[in-house]
Amino acid sequence: MTSPSSTETRDISENLAAVQAQIKNAALAAGRDPDSITLNAVSKTHPKDRILQALKTGHRVFGENRVQEANDKWPSLKQAFPDSELHLIGPLQTNKAKQAMMLFDVIETLDRPKLARALATQAETLGHVPRLYVQVNTGEEPQKAGILPEEADQFIASCKNEFQLPIEGVMCIPPVDEEPSLHFTLLREIALRNGLPVLSMGMSADFEIAVRFGATHVRVGTAIFGPREDFRETPQQ
Repeated sequence: MTSPSSTETRDISENLAAVQAQIKNAALAAGRDPDSITLNAVSKTHPKDRILQALKTGHRVFGENRVQEANDKWPSLKQAFPDSELHLIGPLQTNKAKQAMMLFDVIETLDRPKLARALATQAETLGHVPRLYVQVNTGEEPQKAGILPEEADQFIASCKNEFQLPIEGVMCIPPVDEEPSLHFTLLREIALRNGLPVLSMGMSADFEIAVRFGATHVRVGTAIFGPREDFRETPQQ
């Protein structure tokens, strides 16, 4: 009889393989090298045992939304899988900057001068800084984080020149009720103007479109881990 744990492993393994196949097909259709696209498995709200199943399949790139939740789950996982790469894909409060820099390999949500200054200050103290993407609010939605598109070029230049931060790319989350390709095109143009090689765009519902428009990183959670769980071990930030 198949045990529940082996069933979970098979399910996650099959889900990862299915998403990777979709990425490959989308890349080939767009005339792109599938290996140029990184799948970021979004493990936010999922418990550590589910993430462990994914790690055991060989996957190594994951995304979390909250600093405290990630800190509850990831230190022991990183110790067991030191080649894993953890991305912060949720908004970052300045008072969490140091903790985030010690835990995450990539912070995708740099979106305001105050946060840039906090990261630069902590970089001097810690002696290192994670790789950074600037989040752009391509839909100009007031409830959503991200620098406005018309301010993106100046902000990226300031991060590089004033704060000496290693900006590698840009990230966006399009409005749910708008055609995502318009937002992916806008983000690609911002990246090209600023010489940034990384485009983090596309989620479960639209990552194949994002690949067509140049995504180098896609963020997929539900299609891999299933419906989100209400993870709780300690109070959230």
